[in-house]
Amino acid sequence: MGIFEYPLLALAAFAAGAINAVAGGGSLVSFPALVAAGYPTKVANVTNTVALWPGYVGVSIGYSAQLSDQRRRVIALTVPSILGAIAGSAILLATSDASFDRIVPFLILFAAGLMAGQPRLSTWVARHRPHGAEGRTPFELHAAVFVLAIYGAYFGAGLGIITLAVLGILLPDDLHRSNALKGLLSAIINAAAVVYFAVWGPVEWLPAAVMAVAALAGGYLGFGVARRIPVPRLRAGVIAYAVVVAVVLFVR
Repeated sequence: MGIFEYPLLALAAFAAGAINAVAGGGSLVSFPALVAAGYPTKVANVTNTVALWPGYVGVSIGYSAQLSDQRRRVIALTVPSILGAIAGSAILLATSDASFDRIVPFLILFAAGLMAGQPRLSTWVARHRPHGAEGRTPFELHAAVFVLAIYGAYFGAGLGIITLAVLGILLPDDLHRSNALKGLLSAIINAAAVVYFAVWGPVEWLPAAVMAVAALAGGYLGFGVARRIPVPRLRAGVIAYAVVVAVVLFVR
């Protein structure tokens, strides 16, 4: 990869960090940028996971007040998060490059579909949110988090949308607290995947480092710009971009 492509990767990561801070779905911007830079899809996916992980940690720190009294839940859900992430990471690395090339466009369209349906999904969850049993962590949630962690480590785009919906359905809690828990679970899942990929994965460390710094800056600085854009327009832009990328990958 030429040295002049690093600024483009940094720009994509900056945008991804800002988008994740506002609406989620930033991977749909940063992952295609790595593919466009010439990296194989699996290498791009692994590198993207490593690059964007610090942003999840930053979001969790920002939600520390909403997490302070959820320690029992966090501890209970950490085990399925880590185990699922390890399973998803192993499955990804066991997938051949040719197979992953064929799967990626469908994963991108799936994530784009999640973003498109996010408003309706959020409305449905709000209407069907259970009441009572505060503080309880049902077995169904452990199983769901394990499955979500597999997906999160394997590809990850749209993970936050599904996780928030699952928490809304299975946990009777305030939306802000659920959002904080969602962010921390995403950070734990990605942390486990990053460790696994660091040992066994084909991580491209230089672009990962450049993108990690840019993503952190995007989450902190770009949030102020991104939030001036109406969320529906921002979401529509990311979805349109993702669909174009998926079509290009299909053709390729």
